[in-house]
Amino acid sequence: MLAPIWALLAGPVPSASAGPCPDVEVVFARGTTEPPGVGRIGQSFVDTLRSHVGGKSVGVYPVDYPATTDFPTAVDGISDAGNHVEQMAANCPRTKMVLGGYSQGAAVIGFVTESAVPDGVHLVQALQPMPADVASHVAAVALFGKPSTQFMSIINEPPVTIGPLYSAKTLELCVPGDPVCSGAGNPAAHRQYVEAGMVDQAADFAANRLS
Repeated sequence: MLAPIWALLAGPVPSASAGPCPDVEVVFARGTTEPPGVGRIGQSFVDTLRSHVGGKSVGVYPVDYPATTDFPTAVDGISDAGNHVEQMAANCPRTKMVLGGYSQGAAVIGFVTESAVPDGVHLVQALQPMPADVASHVAAVALFGKPSTQFMSIINEPPVTIGPLYSAKTLELCVPGDPVCSGAGNPAAHRQYVEAGMVDQAADFAANRLS
């Protein structure tokens, strides 16, 4: 059942680049079956955020994970994103990070923020929660179409809960009718975040927290 559900919600996309110790680093996890990079929604978010932050330099880190319909492989993304955030906090302490994700990628980033390993997830040491002091290096979290508790139960995975150190700086966006985040039945809605103005909304949110 998992493969058809994720396959219905897929779409195409580009990527981005990063430099050493930028003012802002966007860490973004693409959606299911999108090619490596940040995905269509991720790229739009990055482009819009850049236009909102004036002269600040913006680096981009595309989370490295399969993004396939085999959802358990999302742990690769949780590990990769968490490791990168920790490395940035240690090596570029003045850089403010913005975490983001779309669809399965939103689940990846959501799990990265959790303060404890969720029930039902048996993770290796590399996937343990990030140290609490890392949270001060993250300015904002933007999640597009984060899988609902109902959706996660359908694919036999635990719910995605934003950790307490990140909840106040997190914006969750769900297009009405999106079956992944709202439980409704319009698969086309899952691909409408740019058109619905929610990418602009997320960029405004992140830019305000970076100012």
